Amino acid sequence: MDVYSYLELVRERQPLVHHLTNWVTIYDCAQVVKSFGASPVMAHAPEEAAEMAGMAAALVLNIGTLTTGFIESMKLAALAANRRGIPVVLDACGAGSTPFRDQKCFELLDAARISIIKGNSSEIARIAGRDVRTRGVDATDVGGDLTEIAVGLATERNCTVVVTGREDIVADAGTTYTVRNGTEMMAHVVGTGCMAASVVGTFAGASPLELTAASAAGLSCFEIAAELAVKKSGGPATFKQNLFDCIFLLTRDEVSSMQRVTQ
Repeated sequence: MDVYSYLELVRERQPLVHHLTNWVTIYDCAQVVKSFGASPVMAHAPEEAAEMAGMAAALVLNIGTLTTGFIESMKLAALAANRRGIPVVLDACGAGSTPFRDQKCFELLDAARISIIKGNSSEIARIAGRDVRTRGVDATDVGGDLTEIAVGLATERNCTVVVTGREDIVADAGTTYTVRNGTEMMAHVVGTGCMAASVVGTFAGASPLELTAASAAGLSCFEIAAELAVKKSGGPATFKQNLFDCIFLLTRDEVSSMQRVTQ
């Protein structure tokens, strides 16, 4: 895979990525999209959520700080996105931690067509119907093969599934990518998982006909930038600041020499 070619498309097409997302990490999600060269918008009100989706290239839904009303806005936006045929990303943040959160995930999945389901190992396993628990929004151990779980869910829901972790798995019914970029420091910064969903939405918006490959490429670019950022950082705060700079400055040579994506 030529990962950099997908980054080139993001910079060239500058997709508008509409978010209904986690209030804890909303700034970071906006900034990561902007750093890649795309345009973020965060429109949560039910009075405009569908209209904003009507002008976007991709829609990202993140249930990190969900309420019943917020989910209704997500449904409106997702249905509008479906009518336009643009990718819809669902970050199943915290799925497996409470029955309410699980219920709302399944409501979204049943109410609209979700193009990409993203989560950590226990979140994805829970959405796939496994009896697992998530510790707040942190992954717990999952019995079974994660690739098999991802492919099974992708097949069942006719979508792309992204499982983030030490190694990322990106799968649809017929293709699986493993992304081995990244650094342990990412686990010490609140919001890197939410940012990853925004990155996936950004690359999907620029390459809507290649959602699985674009998702893998986006994660690789994000995590290559993290590998570069950690070399000049003293801890989580400076790492996050340097991460945005390294994303903005990513070169073809850096991406081509550092990408670790296998199919």
